[in-house]
Amino acid sequence: MVRRYNGLSFYQRKKLISGEKISEAMSWIFIVAVAILLAFFLVFTMGMRTTVIGTSMEPALYNGQVVFLNRVVYNILQPSRGDVIAFRPNGNVNAHYSVKRVVAVPGDKVQILDGVLYLNGERQDDMFDDLIADAGVADDLITLEEDEYFVMGDNCNSSEDSRSVNLGNVKKDYIVGKVWLHMAGGDKGIGRVN
Repeated sequence: MVRRYNGLSFYQRKKLISGEKISEAMSWIFIVAVAILLAFFLVFTMGMRTTVIGTSMEPALYNGQVVFLNRVVYNILQPSRGDVIAFRPNGNVNAHYSVKRVVAVPGDKVQILDGVLYLNGERQDDMFDDLIADAGVADDLITLEEDEYFVMGDNCNSSEDSRSVNLGNVKKDYIVGKVWLHMAGGDKGIGRVN
């Protein structure tokens, strides 16, 4: 026989949700929201990626290699000699981004004589491993305008770059960003671009 008590009970029920638990949950929601906003900001500003097409940037970058771009840096600073940039060839928004190295900046005088690059009259022997086979438009002295950059591939004899009439000097408005990180194939991992 089971006894039932219909009388008063002096036991308090435990609260399932306390103020402390609500506070902890709200702090976690806030942390997650901040992390999502920070991730969105980083992806939007520096997480843009593109793929290197061709062998023009070897040995630094290889055909098919994924590179990440910093799209904010050139809103603050100007591209410098030696920067590897991604840009729209001739400003064409439908073209795949081209990846090349800046060899001359606005105001520089560029010329290629006897297979060697000259910047502002100074011979640049250490810039390329090989003699430059085709000077292209740089056979004549070129003075860069205020918003123009002269770019070349590291593998200068397998590169369509500013020496080509089709491409020419790259205007600042055409530059998408600075290549700052690349994903290597195989076990090379991830590396920074100098």
